[in-house]
Amino acid sequence: MDRPTSSEAPAGQGHLRRVLTPLHLWGIAVGLVISGDYFGWNYGVQKGGALGMLAATLLMSVLYVCFIFSYTELATAMPRSGGPSTYAGRAFGPWGAFAAGYATLVEFLLAPPAIARAVGSYVNFRVPSLSVDAVAVGAFVVFAALNALGTTLAATFELVVTLAATLELGIYFGLAGPHVSLARLTAPPTLPHGLTGVLAAVPFAIWFFLGIEGVAMSAEETRDPQRDIPKGYIAGVLTLVVLAVGTLVCSAGVLTPAELVVDDSPLPRVLARVLSREHPMTHLMVYLGLFGLIASLHGIIMGATRQVYALAREGLLPAFLARVHPRFGAPSRAVLVPWAVGTLAVFTRRTDDLITASVLGAVVVYLLSMASLFRLRRAAPDMERPFRAPGYPWVPGVAVALSAIALLAVATSAPRVTAGFVLGGATLAAAQAIRSRRGRGEQS
Repeated sequence: MDRPTSSEAPAGQGHLRRVLTPLHLWGIAVGLVISGDYFGWNYGVQKGGALGMLAATLLMSVLYVCFIFSYTELATAMPRSGGPSTYAGRAFGPWGAFAAGYATLVEFLLAPPAIARAVGSYVNFRVPSLSVDAVAVGAFVVFAALNALGTTLAATFELVVTLAATLELGIYFGLAGPHVSLARLTAPPTLPHGLTGVLAAVPFAIWFFLGIEGVAMSAEETRDPQRDIPKGYIAGVLTLVVLAVGTLVCSAGVLTPAELVVDDSPLPRVLARVLSREHPMTHLMVYLGLFGLIASLHGIIMGATRQVYALAREGLLPAFLARVHPRFGAPSRAVLVPWAVGTLAVFTRRTDDLITASVLGAVVVYLLSMASLFRLRRAAPDMERPFRAPGYPWVPGVAVALSAIALLAVATSAPRVTAGFVLGGATLAAAQAIRSRRGRGEQS
């Protein structure tokens, strides 16, 4: 598979601007993920019960802490917008880059429509005359346009809405926390589906953290990636662990699993129970809750755009998608892909399947990234590594083991989605092989 080998963008494509600070990176890290506190996780409570979901969440918290401490080594050693595809390409060659790029695209292209549907659900909760589909599509148009207008504007907006969403979760904990019932959390059956239920809850526990690796895709827009990326990443993952556990306990301790999955707006429903549906704070949760959803929708579109840009620059997607806008310094054409795919996916109306497919892509990314870390430690021992994974090889080894468990959990709980993922990858790989063969034939 042929692709450009230069680390620079091909002529005429332009360069991204280095404008991001550690605070921006924290905002992107938390913002990419924070929608997972507002919806999605509730399906895990239905699968495994409150304690089963809590066990899955704590297990995945360990995975993400180990993964981020290890992944940061790759992100600082190779600060490129391709992120996982860059690392796997360096470690395993063009097909490694293709596999990681495909998995990353699945993760970052299918998460936004799930989030957009939640935006529609939150708005519909307050204004029933506005349909979920219409609001979701409108959200895509707005945030795709924002991503096309430049990195500084997009990242600053992300930081503001992330701060607002984090503050709102703190208010939510204060309002719902006093009403948490230990008896409800431990109500029998404590594990309604046993270990199978805990495994089935794992994809939805991952949803609390899914997308945080997208910070690495902004490496070429970071002022000092070797110093700033570790600060943003580590602060981000620790923030997310606290928010995930707090959200789960304050929600599952108030409502039953069946009540939590009525729709994609579980937090307003919790406050409607402890306060009232018409209470001003319940209304505020709906309006401010949109900040959390918007932060992730915008942030993941931002990450997906950078991944499309990087893959196009490497010759794995059409070259026109790697063009950088001469005025805004952003990959404005690349945003067309997440916009088009996301808009179509909204109309599937299968939020749980979109989440599962996105999680599946993420877990494959984690495994390939950690495999790249181990291989490069052996194959390129002299590579400059401004940040080295602490506790190597044990910390990345834990990340590998838990990622493998997560992959098994997704594959066994959602075989239809898994089959679609494999079939899609095989089809694109065959198309890429044919394209590369034709390219070599034309050159000869």
